[in-house]
Amino acid sequence: MKKLFKGGKTVSSEGVLEQDILIQDEKIVAVGKDLPDEDAEVIDVSDKLLFPGFIDAHTHFDLEVSDTVTADDFYTGTRQAVAEGTTTIIDFATQNHGETLKEALVNWHRKADGKSSCDYGFHMAISQWNERIAQELPLMKAEGVTSFKLYMTYDAMYLNDGEIYKALKAIKEEHGVVGVHCENRDLIAALVEEAKSKGDLAPFYHEKTRPYQAEAEAINRLLEIASVVDVPVLIVHLSTKAGLGVIRGARERGQKVFVETCPQYLLMNSEKYQLTDEEAMKYIIAPPLRTEEDQRALWEAIAVADIDTVATDHCSFTTAQKEKGLQDFTNIPCGMPGVGTRPALMYTFGVGEGKISVGEMCRLLAENPAKLYGLYPRKGALLPGSDADIVVWDEEVSRTLTNQSLSACDYNPYQGTKVKGRATKVYLRGTLVAQDGGMVQENTGCYLYRQPTQMY
Repeated sequence: MKKLFKGGKTVSSEGVLEQDILIQDEKIVAVGKDLPDEDAEVIDVSDKLLFPGFIDAHTHFDLEVSDTVTADDFYTGTRQAVAEGTTTIIDFATQNHGETLKEALVNWHRKADGKSSCDYGFHMAISQWNERIAQELPLMKAEGVTSFKLYMTYDAMYLNDGEIYKALKAIKEEHGVVGVHCENRDLIAALVEEAKSKGDLAPFYHEKTRPYQAEAEAINRLLEIASVVDVPVLIVHLSTKAGLGVIRGARERGQKVFVETCPQYLLMNSEKYQLTDEEAMKYIIAPPLRTEEDQRALWEAIAVADIDTVATDHCSFTTAQKEKGLQDFTNIPCGMPGVGTRPALMYTFGVGEGKISVGEMCRLLAENPAKLYGLYPRKGALLPGSDADIVVWDEEVSRTLTNQSLSACDYNPYQGTKVKGRATKVYLRGTLVAQDGGMVQENTGCYLYRQPTQMY
């Protein structure tokens, strides 16, 4: 079946062009002006932007953490994603202590397969490092897992400096890319102990016990270790100006560092922790929300391409789950929803306020994630041969964000925010799956076998 998207403007990192798109079945077969429409269903997209499907490479669906499980699984999470234009997610398959990587991967396939409404892949989050784990890396590559995550904090996931060195060295041999959660575990633990000794247990103290120095120091330590291995690394969810400064210093010395940030660090700040305890708890994330100065620094870094991708770190918990830590902030599960709001937020507060162009929005939300995680040009591009993942974007739609009906979470941290621009139609591999924020078809996602990164 052929479809011709006629009269629209295609978006890439290079900018915007008035072009038609012809697709057949699941693939794009031609892109250009005034394409012939014989034997094709014509879809009028006049005055609309046509983005490649957005990619969210940082989600946590159906994750067991903090003695609970995230509110959104792959069914509810991916419906939110694709309804607003995100046609591919990459979730973190997480190795529990004592598991092999293969066991962790099988577990995540069990969670996702047959339940996802967008295409999906997995990173492998490694909680232990030893020779047996190292020997599994070629198997992971064969299974399409070419990216990995390491943690410098959290007792259940923490790797020490020597283990990080060994992991980076082994993953380099497989040409994998490593993303790292950078916070100084021991410093945070000491600050938490100090706060508790004073009886400072309210949500307000979450941010106070995870200062900007904890991120900046950990980033610096990671980059020094990576320089010994001589391997690029990815800093996930960068939140601070200080951390950005460390990264820029390393880049000036010739080191290759990829950087991800999230809408919450661009659009929210630590004033949220001064709300009532019942409201402040909703914004408990790690790293925590920072200052307005940090927000400005991150936007400025995006403007000069010092940040490569913007992902969500979607990790949702209900109000009831958060409330379990109201008497002790260390028991509040860290995370917020966001997989459904990212495109509109970036368009409104990025493109709409002149901080980025629509081409740069495409680079941050589609093209660079595809290149970084071994999906380009199958994903992240509107090119002949690419998957027909097409987002029809109406720049004139205005609305106020509410709690998403597709979510299992009972609150939206952006509720009441006025936004402009929306994915009015979303096509996944040529099939209309969502329209005006609602689902047309569900559970149509397929697992993606990914190649090593193209950004080395």
